[in-house]
Amino acid sequence: MTNRLQIRCINKDDRKSAHERITHVGGYGPGPWKYSVPDVIRFIENGQASFYVSRPQGDTVNVIVAVSRLGNKYIKTTADGDEPNNLLSLPECL
Repeated sequence: MTNRLQIRCINKDDRKSAHERITHVGGYGPGPWKYSVPDVIRFIENGQASFYVSRPQGDTVNVIVAVSRLGNKYIKTTADGDEPNNLLSLPECL
């Protein structure tokens, strides 16, 4: 069975910029955790874990692996029509 983890915080290269890339994500359950984005990508692609973000409305959106036009892998939430981006609006991980 795959672990399903809720992302509750992020770290970015430049926290004040909405366009800088996310470097780490974190959460808790069963204990606090924090993973680099390359680790999260590997966990998703290998089927070791899945990740999601809770929205203020009470529902959840899945985190998926995407590929930029330059061929770089990154994570994002599935399209849900909400702005700002669900991941970028999370608080800073400590």
